[in-house]
Parts: sequence; structure tokens; C-alpha cells
Amino acid sequence: MDLHIDVRWLLERQESVLGKFLDVRDYSSLVAAVARHRVNTPHLDVGEPDPFWRAAALLDTIVLQRPLPARNELYGYAVAIAYLEASGETVEADQDQWIQLIDDIRALRLDSFDIADRLRSWR
Repeated sequence: MDLHIDVRWLLERQESVLGKFLDVRDYSSLVAAVARHRVNTPHLDVGEPDPFWRAAALLDTIVLQRPLPARNELYGYAVAIAYLEASGETVEADQDQWIQLIDDIRALRLDSFDIADRLRSWR
């Protein structure tokens, strides 16, 4: 199933996770996250992207582009989980696994395909 979200959906997630106390600093980062997750051929050697790759693209973009003045890691995590759940998928990982994933993203050790592989391994 191809679930495509929009900026409004991201803003709803932001409000539900962080409340209205943390305004978006850079809306262009949200637009980039939306555009990136909608790509149909992220790599020529990869077929159609699955929900895990799309969630990974959202998580990666939010963590690295930092649309909020703070707490982008928590926001990216919440968006990825919400996207997977809306797509009918689930992951089971503890807090330490998520922290390590986000640390690896921030350190540029992973690309979207690596992130998606890790998310898939948590099924």
C-alpha cells in the first residue's frame, strides 16, 4: 500500500507529540520530507519502495533537516512510528535501539536504505 502524507499530516503529528508549545522553524524541511517519501524509485536497483523505506526517508529528513527548534529526534521517531502504523506495519524496538538508530543517522553512518533495513529488522 502506498500511503502518501502531506505537510498537514506532519503538523498534526507535531502537535500531538510536542503540543503547540514548539512551533515549526523551517517549513521547507517538512515539504522536503513529504516530497522525499513520495519518490517511487529511490534507487535504480530497488523496486517499489515499501512503507519501511518511506518511514525511513521521513525519519532521516526530519532528524537531519531539523524543522523544529528542538526535539527533532523525538518528532522524527513519532512520525516514523505513526507512518508505519498508518501503513499497517509495526515495529518492536526498545528505547536504546531507537537512540542508537537516531545517533547513527545524526552521525551520517546510515542512508535511507540502511535505516529502512533496521526498521524492517524490528518487525
